[in-house]
Amino acid sequence: MNDRLDAPLKVTGRAKYALDHNFPGMAYGYVVVSTVAHGRMESVDLSAAEAAPGVVAIYTPFDQLGLRAAVSPLMGETWVPLRNADVGYYGQPIGFVVAETFEQARDAASLVRVTYAEKPALLSFDEGLASAEDAPESRGNPPQIEVLEDGVESIRDVFAAAPFVVDNTYRTATQNHAAMEPHSAVAVWADDELTVYTGNQGSNLVAMELAGALDLDVSAVHVINPYVGGAFGGKGRTSTPAFLAAVAARRLGRPVKAALTREQVFTATAGRATTLQKVTIGADADGTILGLRHDSWSSTAMDRSFVEPTSHGTSREWYATKNLSISQKMVPLNIPSTTFMRAPGEAPGSFALESAMDELAVALGMDPIELRVRNSSLAPPGKDLQWSSKHLDECFTIGAREFHWSQRQPGGRADGDWLVGMGMATAMFPALRFPATVGITLNADGSAEVATSGADPGTGLLNVMSSVGAESLDLPPTRITPRLGDSRLPPGGMSGGSTATASVGTAIMLAASEVLDALVALASAPDAPFAGEVVTYADGLVHGDTATMPFGELLQAVGRDSLSAKGSSAPGEELTKHSFSSFGAQFCEVRVHRLTGETRVSRMLGVFDGGRIINDKLARSQIKGGMIWGVSAALHEALELDSHGRFATGDFASYLVPVNADIPDIDVHFVQYPDTFHNAVGARGIGEIATVGVAAAIANAVYNATGVRVRHIPIMVEDLLVE
Repeated sequence: MNDRLDAPLKVTGRAKYALDHNFPGMAYGYVVVSTVAHGRMESVDLSAAEAAPGVVAIYTPFDQLGLRAAVSPLMGETWVPLRNADVGYYGQPIGFVVAETFEQARDAASLVRVTYAEKPALLSFDEGLASAEDAPESRGNPPQIEVLEDGVESIRDVFAAAPFVVDNTYRTATQNHAAMEPHSAVAVWADDELTVYTGNQGSNLVAMELAGALDLDVSAVHVINPYVGGAFGGKGRTSTPAFLAAVAARRLGRPVKAALTREQVFTATAGRATTLQKVTIGADADGTILGLRHDSWSSTAMDRSFVEPTSHGTSREWYATKNLSISQKMVPLNIPSTTFMRAPGEAPGSFALESAMDELAVALGMDPIELRVRNSSLAPPGKDLQWSSKHLDECFTIGAREFHWSQRQPGGRADGDWLVGMGMATAMFPALRFPATVGITLNADGSAEVATSGADPGTGLLNVMSSVGAESLDLPPTRITPRLGDSRLPPGGMSGGSTATASVGTAIMLAASEVLDALVALASAPDAPFAGEVVTYADGLVHGDTATMPFGELLQAVGRDSLSAKGSSAPGEELTKHSFSSFGAQFCEVRVHRLTGETRVSRMLGVFDGGRIINDKLARSQIKGGMIWGVSAALHEALELDSHGRFATGDFASYLVPVNADIPDIDVHFVQYPDTFHNAVGARGIGEIATVGVAAAIANAVYNATGVRVRHIPIMVEDLLVE
């Protein structure tokens, strides 16, 4: 089954997202945000706002709302609004106005007057570099890692002796997820139980955070999110509207709906950090990398809650070298929180590393693909655990053939007023799994239900559950009903980190084994149709010594409406045996107008080794979306702070993203080698790797076309207007 199971509902507008839920007596909340970048709220004048039409209540940090810290097992502590009067950045949520209509709440919010005791704000990333701090541990690694071969005292000695050295600095811009569905929630209380409809990446995790913040048992919180309008890290934590709607609904005794405005999405959520990265690579004349150094600096909010692991996510693993030095530092600023965003670390980190590799290829006079093939790693440098399955060289070979790489010229080519160039880059993203539990129910009508609390933020997890469930139960997919997005279902972890298929799929296989074992035991039990017989199961049928019966009829015969079992999966012993990653090769062609500097991406090809592909159509959709995001990062997206700490580009009029005219036809190819060392399904993640390397491939193609090396993204027209 290739078509999306939820497509008919979505394209006809029948899919109900969080804000589509309405209840009798519902009030509307509007978030008030700070207008200073650093300081403390001294007082709040609510007189005009409280007198505005329709206002029901206004909450500020000076009210005793009783909100507590919120923690989830995967994400750690989550920021909870209105717990104190401190202000750490411009646009921070500091109040909540509730009224009879959204418009009344919005208008009243504009009348709230706040007096601040302002403090100096650190807003400049460059100025903050001087006081940068070591980043916390990342992926089990300390902030500094050095691997040196015997007899080498310093990585600097390696570069001093290397015949070829490239040493440059690269920058990437701040970004925001800017999901089409703004962060929102509808909160409803029934006695002492809370139900919250909110878009998120793991409903049971949000239930835990809400329970912690509201001092409730997690069983008293019900979180529902069958549809999510964009996520990729931006909805991994409980949103501000969810916290505030929940506490306001409890106080008021009526349902409350709240959503961030488009401008608030850029501050009252979290996004990708600004990075600065210095990469030095030394090599022999034959292209063998002798040493690699990758030092990174990442912006972070003053709470230091997240650091973009750019060097640890790339140079730590990608290329074979006997001498490696990487470091990760953070630059705390008075800015909104940073968080996971599609391929955190790998996306911005690959821009630096893969640009540097292209520069090394130019210095060597070597084909960029050949350089990468010669230095392909069998295992992360300094580790003994080899990759479980790696077919990156095949990705390069197929990509070069299909993209006609042999036609690439060192100085590009001209097509009228357009300069045409080709570029490529490696893509890697770790193959991970999160703990997940799935419940399977066999019904007496011959159908089956596969259920977990995880989320499908457009990635196709519903289809994966249906396909793997059908395969594991030996049933047609049409007889499988997948359910997710409900915290009352078995805990499915988070739809993030490109983990969902491997995590949930493995749990489905285990649950199927459990429920079928129970079915066979039930069939051969005393007084059952196959009592005392040897019973087997295949094709939805229970087979005894002398007869065969559909499992639904068997359940009816023993007086059962259904039969259920659960299966749980988590990372385990495999981590002691292999290293795991998905691999890919990105190819692109760009056209740069020689007079205006306008850059157009004219062709793109991605070739990926992601293990087994469960659904080809959905996989291609994921890859294409990620590649488009890479184009956006390379040529469009950037959040810029003004002198007051406000995002000057924090709206859809100023925050540039590509449109259809910016994106050419994208070709995708998979090399399929199921990786059963990683998980029983054999699938590895493909959602995040798709954006990795794209920005570098575009920058490399721009260099090939123009001879101008741009070492920052986004690449601007003015970068290419040179004599």
